[in-house]
Amino acid sequence: MDIFTLLFLIIVLAGSFIVYHFYLKEKSSELDTIRRGFCPRCHQKDTIEITDERSSGCCSPKQVTFECVECKYTNNFSIESGCRL
Repeated sequence: MDIFTLLFLIIVLAGSFIVYHFYLKEKSSELDTIRRGFCPRCHQKDTIEITDERSSGCCSPKQVTFECVECKYTNNFSIESGCRL
């Protein structure tokens, strides 16, 4: 394998990890904003509603969909529910 091909693959892989890290950081920031009661897009208080909540078992994470009634922001989050045995 050529050294330039290997270098290119390393750069692409590192870039992918960096982009995914920032995506998860932004998603976490949006969930924190929603938990405080604000919409991440329009910043209005008490406009976020849960429109869908799904779980596949007692110990699996919940899939929760939030929607803003003002600006129609919609996002789906995977929230750890904790295992209660």
